[in-house]
Amino acid sequence: MHVVIMGCGRVGSTLARFLERGGHSVAVIDQEATAFRRLSTEFAGERVTGVGFDRDTLIEAGIERAEAFAAVSSGDNSNIIAARVARETFGVENVVARIYDPARAEVYQKLGIPTVATVRWTADQVLRRLLPEGMLSEWRDPSGKVVLAELAYDPAWVGHKVSQLEEESGARVALITRFGEGTVPVRGTIVQDGDLVHVTMAWDQREDIERVFATAPTEGH
Repeated sequence: MHVVIMGCGRVGSTLARFLERGGHSVAVIDQEATAFRRLSTEFAGERVTGVGFDRDTLIEAGIERAEAFAAVSSGDNSNIIAARVARETFGVENVVARIYDPARAEVYQKLGIPTVATVRWTADQVLRRLLPEGMLSEWRDPSGKVVLAELAYDPAWVGHKVSQLEEESGARVALITRFGEGTVPVRGTIVQDGDLVHVTMAWDQREDIERVFATAPTEGH
């Protein structure tokens, strides 16, 4: 698929390299042409100099054929504007905006734009929203038998207790990231819209656990 990235800083250049290695076509937009130096000499994608929310700049970057758009520049407002233009004007389905102020995350979420706060695993979180299929591993023990990973879940889990998610999947919910802040859940914690759910699980059980997360919870539980 074709992905457009606004911002060629550390996160943007990392995303561009990762996506291209994964076989996707990539276009990177930045206002400063010198920013493209962060891309490797082997990078075969498009480099577009311009404002990331400008219609002509986006068209030059191939937004009309894009299936995903990531706004990861250094400006919150620019990222949100660009993300809304990509979704509302060009109909891009998978859109994510990086933010620097977690306190504003709830406002952005209400606009219908998934946001990722500036935390240690920002690049992985952005990739989760651009490429929702599959699992992104954050940590594995030396033996490789236990993994900590963020898992995508069916929207029907919103409003249900973490304890039910654990009981039905067999995984342990180790961490929930909500509006850019991590918290250790308790049995009564309710999954909210926009939560990032990180679980610990046995590596050889991951496929079964992913299937449970990807389906609606059992009714009447």
